[in-house]
Amino acid sequence: MREIADFEGLWRIERSIEDRLAGQSGAFEGEAVLRPAGDHWLWSETGQLRLGAGAPFSATRRYLWRAETAGRIAVFFEDGRPFHSFDPAGRPEASHWCDPDNYRVSYDFADWPHWRATWRVRGPRKDYTMRAEHRRA
Repeated sequence: MREIADFEGLWRIERSIEDRLAGQSGAFEGEAVLRPAGDHWLWSETGQLRLGAGAPFSATRRYLWRAETAGRIAVFFEDGRPFHSFDPAGRPEASHWCDPDNYRVSYDFADWPHWRATWRVRGPRKDYTMRAEHRRA
């Protein structure tokens, strides 16, 4: 059974983006680290993002993770607003409504410590799929 401490450490990330609305694809390559930070864990990503034929540029994102009851992991935006939660041992799917867009994620931990996250985002101004591969660095 996976728990939040199993994710601690450095990860290599490769992420692909298929933006159907904009008619372009994108890719992110970088790394992330999950480390304890007080009463939560800090997930920090850094890397290079390329959208369409454009030049790559630096990209970062940070989330707060917190262990919840029954092994669930709650994910928050860096400012503390709730994002989603998932059960790494059960059915690891979640959603987030960000008016007017719906974000749905499914995680795959079957090949641990290689894991995947697939996001499907739909709304009046968004229609993309983002697939991320995570491997221990």
